[in-house]
Amino acid sequence: MYIMAILISVKCPLSQILLKPRAVHGYSRGMNDPAPSLILASGSAARRQMLLEAGLEFTVIPASIDEEPLMAAHKDAPEKAAAALARAKALHVAATHPDALVIGSDQVAVFDGAAFSKAASKAEALSRLKSMSGKDHKLISAVCVAHAGLVLWQGRAEAILTMRDIHDDFLREYAAAAGDDLINCAGGYALERAGSWLFSDIKGDHFTILGLPLLPLLCYLGDYHGIKPAGPKS
Repeated sequence: MYIMAILISVKCPLSQILLKPRAVHGYSRGMNDPAPSLILASGSAARRQMLLEAGLEFTVIPASIDEEPLMAAHKDAPEKAAAALARAKALHVAATHPDALVIGSDQVAVFDGAAFSKAASKAEALSRLKSMSGKDHKLISAVCVAHAGLVLWQGRAEAILTMRDIHDDFLREYAAAAGDDLINCAGGYALERAGSWLFSDIKGDHFTILGLPLLPLLCYLGDYHGIKPAGPKS
């Protein structure tokens, strides 16, 4: 079974049912045209690693945007906040690199009805983690592809994470192990590192938790832009 976009179709499995891909008119690529260059408009090491391991060739140009106004504008709709952040990043870099396809992505955490992005300090991150002890929270990851000032495609996905009951001593030990992950990640953790010790259960796609709906992005890049994984380098 496949999920159908409004204006395009992206061949994604049923397990990606929360994904809501969308495309807009205004860009076309001939069948014999070379695949466009790619730019990742994010400084996230996790997103960079995911794209590298998927075999993509790209340049990293982190977008410098003010996230607070976008979060405030969509405080009651976290899925829209994540999409707005991803879109702003992609468009920011695409404005100065009109020949490239620019990938923007961001993540928002949702707990007890409130949405938040990265903590302003390690103390704030630890306070959040303590409040989530023994409870569920949601991660929403969004991705956007832009070209020459135009949004070509967007997608998002969600995951639910159940945190263990954590005591203060454990939290202090975690903080020492996590380091800057406390302020560099939306939930205050990186699941691929020390953050994995925080959870008892996870429902959702691994890539989504790391901050990028990778599978539908690869479907879109391959189906609509002819992008293929690069071969091994000698």
